[in-house]
Amino acid sequence: MLSRSHSIIGRTKLCLALSLHPVASIFQFSSVIELDQTQKPSEPQPIPLTITKQAFTTLLQSCSSYPNQLRQIHAVILTTGISIKNSLLTHLINSFILLGDISYARQVFDQMHKPRVFLWNTIIKAYVRYQNFKEAAFVYRKMHHLGVRPDQFTYTFVVKALAQLPELWAGSAVVAHAVKYGLEFVAEVRTELMIMCVKSGELGLADFLSETMVERDLVAWNAFIAACVQNGHAAKALALFRKMDVSGIKPDAVTIASAFSACGQLGCLENGEEIYGIMRQCGIACNTIVANARLDMYVKCGSIDMAETLFEDMPQRNVISWSTMILGYAINGESQKALDMFSRMQKQGVAPNHVTYLGVLSACSHAGLVNEGKAYFRRMVQSGDKNIQPKIEHYACMVDLLGRSGHLEEAYSFIRSMTIKPDSGVWGALLGACAIHQNVKLGQHAADLLFELAPDNGSYRVLMSNMYAAAGRWDSVDKVRFKMRKRGVKKIAAYSSVEFNRKIHIFYGGNRLHPESSEIYEKLEDLLRLVKSIGYIPNTTSVFHDVGTEEKEATLSHHSEKLAIAFSLMNLRPECPLGNGECSCNNFW
Repeated sequence: MLSRSHSIIGRTKLCLALSLHPVASIFQFSSVIELDQTQKPSEPQPIPLTITKQAFTTLLQSCSSYPNQLRQIHAVILTTGISIKNSLLTHLINSFILLGDISYARQVFDQMHKPRVFLWNTIIKAYVRYQNFKEAAFVYRKMHHLGVRPDQFTYTFVVKALAQLPELWAGSAVVAHAVKYGLEFVAEVRTELMIMCVKSGELGLADFLSETMVERDLVAWNAFIAACVQNGHAAKALALFRKMDVSGIKPDAVTIASAFSACGQLGCLENGEEIYGIMRQCGIACNTIVANARLDMYVKCGSIDMAETLFEDMPQRNVISWSTMILGYAINGESQKALDMFSRMQKQGVAPNHVTYLGVLSACSHAGLVNEGKAYFRRMVQSGDKNIQPKIEHYACMVDLLGRSGHLEEAYSFIRSMTIKPDSGVWGALLGACAIHQNVKLGQHAADLLFELAPDNGSYRVLMSNMYAAAGRWDSVDKVRFKMRKRGVKKIAAYSSVEFNRKIHIFYGGNRLHPESSEIYEKLEDLLRLVKSIGYIPNTTSVFHDVGTEEKEATLSHHSEKLAIAFSLMNLRPECPLGNGECSCNNFW
């Protein structure tokens, strides 16, 4: 019999019609009047279910993969009054989260009476998992306003969410809350705070959080190094790797993979080989993840021969391995090898993904293979495979292919026919092509759209300014530069780097901060005199119109790449190559 708190009006019992296999049909909950003497005993009768927590727990477990049945059970839990048992609703919430229905899970949560901090954490974690970071932050704010005391797990998830949001003040507020509750020294919380600081560019604060950790274990070191690599601070990542070694913490496969990625970003082949030696000394197995990171390093350092050797020696290859080689061939000017590798990949039955096709399209772009590029893109569109459906990067690559090959109007028509909204990368590719072919009119149209989409990106404005300068439209140049000054927009300074004696030497155009600057500029002048004697003439068309010819040439002469080459010739051994002596585009441009 039902307890008094769960009684139903009259002599009605709540019954559940169950098949032998409980999920073979829809569960039908109904109120059934007890049998009287007029009923035929041969008629099938619903099986009575005693309303207990254990009974519903069993039902929830058997139906955890069936959302319709879960909703029906939820309805019965509500109508019987047993919903005061929060553990049943907790089970429902977890089931819907696992099914990906975070919306329904949230509805169940919002109807609960004083949910415990564990459930608040569960909802916040779910939003982070499904990348709804703003809603995760909103749930935390609601939790804070209701006076629910968070725990260490709360901040682990909340900080992870806030690190993805542009509102930096929110992160500062959460740091204050963590300090208030005495959780700022909990290793997991401090690690997430450290990652958030790296993502927001606060490397000094990240360093402080790392240095003042009660116990910096391998997980904390790996998190800091990986965050630096993923957010463009590769030099910092390598410095941390060496600091970790000095502190006596041995690396693992995760550390090594991050270190290889950092070397790839910086083009530090020498450092990368040293890290490979450390990996072998520590007895770290070269699994597929580590091998792929090393492969990526080789192709980014331009050592395509070493990449080929590693690729062929890999006992196991996945789609990342193949895609890395294809993209590596493309960026190193080996377009035909890239396409051959793609054919070989398909013959071996490895399914390509969107990254693979990005490498294929890049190869076509570098080699000027317009028709082939169109055919590959068409294959992506018509495949019906969601893993290779074109993304915005593929559209940008196609615009680059068409535009740089001189098909500017076709590139513009291609943009207008896009099924997704073009972003600054797509219009930037068109603007770059217009600059190459001096189509000022179309370039102006692309630039106008770019100034709206990316108003703080100075590179597009400088590119447009250079187009005007090359066309002799100096009044337009002055207008662009005036608007840049008015908005406070600045172009990010370009730099070139050289690896020498395990150090990365950075050079900026016209900069004299390097300790060997005097010798570098003297060497550069000697080089310029030599190349001019054999016919070199600097192209000064896009340099300031209100300065003399000699000043224009000086501006071009002190480019960061030229300073890096002069330094290399001064310091590197004769057997160390600076490059292959050929343009990676194979003279396509």
